[in-house]
Amino acid sequence: ELVALSTRDQIRAIRELPMSFGEKKHIRSGFESQAVKDDKLPFQCHSADRVNHYTLQRVIKQNSTVQRLEVIGKFGTSVLSYFVFLKWLLMFNIFSFLINFGFITIPLLVYDPLPNIPPNVSFRGLEILTGVGYFNYTVMYYGGYSNETLVGQVDYNMQLAYFFTIAVYMVLCGIALIFSMASSFKTNHVLADPASESAWQLLCSWDFSVTNEKAVRQRKNNLCVQLKESLSEKAQRKRLTLSEKLGHFGVYLGSWLLSTCLILATDAANWSLLQEAKTLLVPFVVSLMNLVVPLFYSLFNKFEHYSSHRRLIYALVVRNVFLKVSILAVLCYYWMNVVAETFCWESMVGQALYRLVVVDFLFLMLGSFFGEFLSNVIGTRLLPRIGVPEFDVARNVLELIYAQTLAWLGIYFAPLLPAIQIVKFFILFYLKKVSLTQNCQPPQRTGRAAQMQTIFIALLFFPFFVGALSIVAYVSWSLTPSEHCGPFRGLNNSFSVVGVWIHHLEDIPGSQWAIWIYQNIIKSEIFYFIVTLIILMIIYVFWQVTQGRKELIVLLKQQIVNEGKDKSYLLDKLQNLQTSQPNKTNKLMNQKKV
Repeated sequence: ELVALSTRDQIRAIRELPMSFGEKKHIRSGFESQAVKDDKLPFQCHSADRVNHYTLQRVIKQNSTVQRLEVIGKFGTSVLSYFVFLKWLLMFNIFSFLINFGFITIPLLVYDPLPNIPPNVSFRGLEILTGVGYFNYTVMYYGGYSNETLVGQVDYNMQLAYFFTIAVYMVLCGIALIFSMASSFKTNHVLADPASESAWQLLCSWDFSVTNEKAVRQRKNNLCVQLKESLSEKAQRKRLTLSEKLGHFGVYLGSWLLSTCLILATDAANWSLLQEAKTLLVPFVVSLMNLVVPLFYSLFNKFEHYSSHRRLIYALVVRNVFLKVSILAVLCYYWMNVVAETFCWESMVGQALYRLVVVDFLFLMLGSFFGEFLSNVIGTRLLPRIGVPEFDVARNVLELIYAQTLAWLGIYFAPLLPAIQIVKFFILFYLKKVSLTQNCQPPQRTGRAAQMQTIFIALLFFPFFVGALSIVAYVSWSLTPSEHCGPFRGLNNSFSVVGVWIHHLEDIPGSQWAIWIYQNIIKSEIFYFIVTLIILMIIYVFWQVTQGRKELIVLLKQQIVNEGKDKSYLLDKLQNLQTSQPNKTNKLMNQKKV
């Protein structure tokens, strides 16, 4: 519709869209750039095919924008941040799959297109769930890759390709996460003033993208509740007596002790199960723990008396993070110390991670059905007092972070595991969207979507990405690879492939610079010590700049207050002058009128 309008009507229509200023500016710049391109094209280029192709692109963009506005208009930007985060993780996995498939899998398939599968092994379909059998002899897992140099038009060292592909991918992921987290943190947290939270809620917290009438009424009521909570928080602290404070502290302490005991009991049960469990029992029980234990945490929160809803959410998130990190820590400890002693242990770890990814996806679908669809049916037909379930953004995001951590852990043991993640996140995106629009209501208390996105990325980076990177680094530097399978067979550790490559470079003229870099920089502890010092100095400089900006903001605010006092003083003097000499003032006013 906007394409057929004139430029003035397009600007007017874009202004009326229920979108943020940045999105409107992006749409307007797109129209202007396209108009410039159309003016530069010769008349003959405006054929019917070009116009149809251009119209098709406009329709696709418009449909995606309409779908996005549909979610925003009914549920707000806080719920939209979940889908933006999910799409962001999907892009991460597509990038990972393209790198691994392009630099590791395709060269091996070109050299040896037919996998060495025994005659008695065939694909039966159950491998999709278990990950064993037929998949064990393919390029799905670590054991399916060769340690040879592929001879052809160009020699291709599979050991170097496997090691450097995974190393470069993990480094790029870390850089992307750091830059995303720093950019979001700088925009939404660095210059934030805690004292202005109530003013922000009153003046800036309304989501103008919400167009649904019921959602508007609900958000209006939610804003009133949030303002009451914010205004009464300090007064509530002052009204509490010493005995009440001690009682609340006892409840907090008991809740955290129970949460810690639940985590320890979960880890103990997980460890005992790993010792004697069969193929699918471990991922089933682990996924069940991730589903059931957070329900107990939500029950604990009902007995705690936090002064603000924000602290309640933080407590719930921290407990869930501790739970998932502890479960992954027990699994990694078992794989690195028990499974590492078996035959072709890397492929066995890859199979275990594959089953965890698949079963976790099944539990996510079952959670959407039982947790949202059945709750909607019960709340609307059987027990109307319960009401329609809310879309819990924090819980759903933690599930995504857990799923992505499994993919990062499996990047070394199952290079094609990101392909499973792509299918999983793609289906999950549309499944959650349908479940959201059909079964859920907007959250009763919502946070700022931009700051929620910052917290999501921060949690994804630490402790989950840092933990996965530490496990991959430990496997590469400390554990001995399998002797009969995989690209690193016969080496003391995976990192030794770099030393072997440097040794071969000694016979090649003109490669002394690479040998010098390896021996004097990469193997030098002083180099890493200097790099660490430089990073710490940069962090300190940025921290000082941030502190200086905060102090400048405080001074500017004080200057505004002083100027307001000066104006108030001058107005008082003027009023006193008018009251003390009314006749003189009236004469002056009449003279000015004449």
